[in-house]
Amino acid sequence: MPRLPLPDFLQGPTQAPILDVRAPVEYAQGHIPGAISFPLFSDEERARIGTTYKQMSQEKAVLLGLDFFGPRMSQMVKQAQKLAPHKQVRVHCWRGGMRSGAVLWLLELAGFQVHLLNKGYKDYRHWALAQFAQPRSLVVLGGLTGSGKTDVLQALAAAQQPVLDLEHLATHKGSAFGSIGLPAQPTQEQFENNLAAVLATLHAEVPTWVEDESRTIGSVHVPPPLFAQLHTAPLLTLEIPRQVRVRKLAEEYGRHDPAALAASVLKIRKRLGGLATKEALAAIGEDDMEKMVSLVLDYYDRTYSHGLSERPVVRVVSDTADPLINAELVQRAALKANFLTFSQPIGHGS
Repeated sequence: MPRLPLPDFLQGPTQAPILDVRAPVEYAQGHIPGAISFPLFSDEERARIGTTYKQMSQEKAVLLGLDFFGPRMSQMVKQAQKLAPHKQVRVHCWRGGMRSGAVLWLLELAGFQVHLLNKGYKDYRHWALAQFAQPRSLVVLGGLTGSGKTDVLQALAAAQQPVLDLEHLATHKGSAFGSIGLPAQPTQEQFENNLAAVLATLHAEVPTWVEDESRTIGSVHVPPPLFAQLHTAPLLTLEIPRQVRVRKLAEEYGRHDPAALAASVLKIRKRLGGLATKEALAAIGEDDMEKMVSLVLDYYDRTYSHGLSERPVVRVVSDTADPLINAELVQRAALKANFLTFSQPIGHGS
């Protein structure tokens, strides 16, 4: 069987979709970004084959697999024709073994050109994990909650600056309120896969902007080798007046379900204290978002300021949360501190 090494497989023909022939539960746990689930066996069938292999023999397991595979061959070809009208596909399983080989045989019989991943998804995972240890030039953007750091990152990206948006990849904004209004988070494995795919598009030597994050972002964590680099990289912090931050957050969270806001307050009730929690919940009930935000900020401001105590910081003072203005301010501060190269022109978000 012709097999492609991982780089060639990933850069393969754009008209050739990646078909992941592992079981649905394997795909759900983690897959190559952009790959389509094209299971050879269902979860139950895969489990039965594995049991047969362990308790009886490989021969019996293969025969059982053929019993499952045979009746659905026609259906799989028809599905592949819909997914790949150009009749080119990229196929992989876990290790590049029997499952991907069987699908390759079937689709080639049906007239497809099939590109098979050598060593399978297991090789992709080795590659993905290796991305996090690669030394990178990073510029970390910090600031108290409500400073608009994510908005500034988006403005920097629009100005053609390299940006790594960890919260976007994690589908979470990092705080107890971070999941409100967002889709479910990816699994840890999928977060790592998506993160590795983005890192692979960035030049390691060119300074890349990234938001200051804790080890965990909701239910996922930043891979330790990358987090270690974040923690030692140059740090700029936006200093925005408290009232500006309160208004910004009140406007953002005022659009969301009060029950979700109350649930988020209750997540941190031990840290807020009984009285502050009671007052914050009452403020939500009275639709006084600025009061609720102000009470919660007392906790988050203390926590973040404590985390900065042992890190050298370049402070960038602004009286607004306007992301275009602040993007220019942090770029100028980074250039002055020699965090950026002069080949990275200051953009204006246009």
